[in-house]
Amino acid sequence: MSILDGPGGLASLPRPVVEPKRFTVRHVSTYRYSEPVGFGEHRMMFRPRASHDLRLVATDLEITPAPSRLHWLHDVFDNSVAVASFEAEAAELRFESLVTLEHLESPAPDYALERYAAIYPFVYTNAEASDLVKARNRHYPDEDVDAWAWSFLPPGGSTGTMTLLRAITQAIRRDFTYVRRAEKGVNHPAETLRRRSGSCRDFAVLMIEAARSLGLAARFVSGYIFVPDFDTTQGGGATHAWLQIYLPGAGWVDFDPTNSIVGNRHLIRVAVAWDHHQALPLWGTWHGAAGAFEGLDVTVSVTEESPGR
Repeated sequence: MSILDGPGGLASLPRPVVEPKRFTVRHVSTYRYSEPVGFGEHRMMFRPRASHDLRLVATDLEITPAPSRLHWLHDVFDNSVAVASFEAEAAELRFESLVTLEHLESPAPDYALERYAAIYPFVYTNAEASDLVKARNRHYPDEDVDAWAWSFLPPGGSTGTMTLLRAITQAIRRDFTYVRRAEKGVNHPAETLRRRSGSCRDFAVLMIEAARSLGLAARFVSGYIFVPDFDTTQGGGATHAWLQIYLPGAGWVDFDPTNSIVGNRHLIRVAVAWDHHQALPLWGTWHGAAGAFEGLDVTVSVTEESPGR
């Protein structure tokens, strides 16, 4: 029996079953100050979302200085959130998360969409539509983004749903320049489109808005990406962002326009949300002398363990 078989596992999937890969994710965030300051509440989204294609093996979270209280909760999206409160002052606040997990991925996924959804355009059922309202609402409506999204349709306006979405994913990877940006927030999708460049967050939000302009339900995903040695995958060394689109028969399908990935290959989900600001890996407050903040350093490494370890 596969290690992921059993309730909620892989027993119902057709054989052969792809063996899961084992990854270790180390995520370190360090806030630096010129003098000791006080800290308000901090919230962390470091823990990957366990699922039928991801099993947590071991987790460890170290915070320095040690919080006076640390508790966990599930937010409205069922993301796992750690909440830390502090009493001590310090000139440095450091968070280190170490996670080992088993990840089941398919290099070339073949999604069995419902017959009515296999060809675009299609209409969600009434039940699906009522549950997906927020996933279809536009956050950055723009005529240029609409025109760009509709440009992927043939003159007749009808095409395979996966063909359409793969084309958009591949176009961003092919026609846009990836620029790593440490600052918070995202560029407006119209600005990303105009510049033809951006970070993984910018590309994810652009494709979310494109999908929503086509009437499809989409959500933002934050997590990690494994970058093999000598690989051209982009977005390593920090947290990564992509999106999921809800497709009847397949469910929430991962699309990473930064790397033209369809499916979960190399992608480790941590948080999902309707908008990027709802899936921040770490946020909190501090109080002290004005100008005391010197910077934030973030390092992320995702390593694959050898079989048999």
